[in-house]
Amino acid sequence: MALKLPNEPFALFGRLMVSRIDGKWQFHEVLFDNSKQTQTFPNEKYDLAVIEQNGFALGAFAGKTCVGLAIFENRWNHYLYLSDLKVVAAYRRKKIASQLMDKATKLAKENDMRGLTTIAQDNNLGANRFYLHYGFEIGGLNTKNYQFTKQKGKADIYYYLDF
Repeated sequence: MALKLPNEPFALFGRLMVSRIDGKWQFHEVLFDNSKQTQTFPNEKYDLAVIEQNGFALGAFAGKTCVGLAIFENRWNHYLYLSDLKVVAAYRRKKIASQLMDKATKLAKENDMRGLTTIAQDNNLGANRFYLHYGFEIGGLNTKNYQFTKQKGKADIYYYLDF
């Protein structure tokens, strides 16, 4: 079952520092010194019927084995929200995430959506680099989401890709 694709660790090698100056988003990278830290998100318990009520899921396969998964939700503001994107570690950096995004973009346009949106934690530099390289623009920053959690000090970066 593709929806049961487990989350795997990803490297925490830097942080994307975001600021807004004179109405424009600016950012720069801060790399961690020889960090071997990783993070693994908790596994989700996806239900296809629930996903399909307001969106869809896409899987990428090597033969019969799921190696990538993307979950999307339709939003009231005509954006398609990417709520989850994961690729099996051995298949990362092979354009699988881009292929999933390309297919989602095609489906979004066919359904009169105006763009894609997603959120990445500031310390997930690999994800932030991917979204920026894919063409997303920063549209917001939330520094309070993790205020009362074990992840205090992290921020969420909001990304938008308009068609």
